[in-house]
Amino acid sequence: MKRHAFVLLMLLVPGAIYAQDAVDASAMEKIRKEGLQNSKVMDIAFHLTDVSGPRLTNSPGFFAAANWAKNELQKWGFSNTVLEPWGEFGKGWELKKSYVAMTSPYYRPLIAFPKTWTSGTGQKSAEIIVVKAADSAALEAYRGKLKGKLVMLYRNDTLKQTFAADANRYTDEVLTKMANATMPAPRPVITDTAEQRKRREAMARNRGPITVATRLRDMAAQEGAVAVFSMVTRGHDGTLFVQGGGAYGGKDPENFPDIMLAMEDYMSLVRLASSGIPVKLDVDTKADFQNKDLKGYNVIAELKGSDLKDEIVMLGGHLDSWQGATGATDNAAGCAVMMEAMRIIKASGLQPRRTIRLALWSGEEQGLLGSRNYVKTHFADPQNMALKPEHSKISAYYNLDNGTGKIRGIYLQGNEKLRSTFTEWLKPFNDLGAQTVTISNTGGTDHQAFDAVGIPGFQFIQDEIEYNTRTHHTNMDSYDHLIAADLQQAATIVAAFVINTANRSEKLPRKDLPTVK
Repeated sequence: MKRHAFVLLMLLVPGAIYAQDAVDASAMEKIRKEGLQNSKVMDIAFHLTDVSGPRLTNSPGFFAAANWAKNELQKWGFSNTVLEPWGEFGKGWELKKSYVAMTSPYYRPLIAFPKTWTSGTGQKSAEIIVVKAADSAALEAYRGKLKGKLVMLYRNDTLKQTFAADANRYTDEVLTKMANATMPAPRPVITDTAEQRKRREAMARNRGPITVATRLRDMAAQEGAVAVFSMVTRGHDGTLFVQGGGAYGGKDPENFPDIMLAMEDYMSLVRLASSGIPVKLDVDTKADFQNKDLKGYNVIAELKGSDLKDEIVMLGGHLDSWQGATGATDNAAGCAVMMEAMRIIKASGLQPRRTIRLALWSGEEQGLLGSRNYVKTHFADPQNMALKPEHSKISAYYNLDNGTGKIRGIYLQGNEKLRSTFTEWLKPFNDLGAQTVTISNTGGTDHQAFDAVGIPGFQFIQDEIEYNTRTHHTNMDSYDHLIAADLQQAATIVAAFVINTANRSEKLPRKDLPTVK
């Protein structure tokens, strides 16, 4: 190429890039009007939470929400709305009854939730035994003493008051620091060592590391105890961080009853029993296991594109939750926002050039299982990076999974090429508090499945509100903790990003493909 031609091209390229990233003001105004004035996001959230109940993967609550979402998307006029299987997950589980109360030395109901995939106790009245053991050897002193008992590990925790509000929003100072962050270190080479496989398999079994508590649980099961009680220091003021209780594979046995108690209740029982006062409780828990269909399912729906309909833009969030409440902030909020974003685009009369595909994932809480298996089936296997035809046709995936907070910006996930694009796309919403673009990565949710195979995958920056202090994986994660105005704002911005991506003349630029060692 001659030098003068090269110089001319370099002068033209920035203008071309700006032109395809400039927003359609008329389209943005339609999206704002529909999203902020005619929102249906809270009605969607209501059906996913209060109406459906807890949404543990493969539970009746999950399928109630999944089928409702699929049917609602069909009513709205979207195509290819299906529950798409992604592989074997394991057993479903549903809590049918839970009653725990101290009956001696006096009566007091206790705040308690059985862990998932644990069997029921049936109706029992039993005494507490407190086990003081710091290691496996010390446990042996209690062998033969656990039959018919309610078993607790000795704890000497003290409630530490924080004197800080549970809920908060990002300050300007924090957002500025995020915007000024520097490029992260290069991504590590993908490997799959024996140790990594061991950790991954342990997570899939939902058992976790072998600790004194897990050994005590095994001993309690062997000796015929009624149940074990657990506690997480992080939870207080009646908030229980309650999750899994063991393996859930189709051939795995039912796990021994393991019941999470509120910190204040747990410590009260320990103090009473440790002082020599006999403590008796009534317990009655019941759980149903579903094992007729062990496959996991994602909800999929599409809005067909026009001239670039063979290319796709994806958005999604995980539909599954834990059992302590109805999974409102984790992650009915994200699913409601993404469904609402789809509705906004269609109701605004906007025709995408690329096909827009929505995915509501299952198995996220057990290791991003739904999204990782979807990516492996449709795009690429991260273990060998053998690319499938669809890999070249997807422009981006957008995810939402950080609670009820409004969107403040977006993580570039290390893709500096998109800073100017996303900055431009946020401008129509700067007045709604969204303007931060950070080079930083964020993890822990489904966009990682796409990023792992070189597909632009993004999570939005959201105000934390009380996500990590009160609602995430707790018995407080209910509809009442959702902020309607925040979710309306989030759905509006997501709809804008998705339609901009769908109508951009070129797919979004990508980082280099991950390498396999």
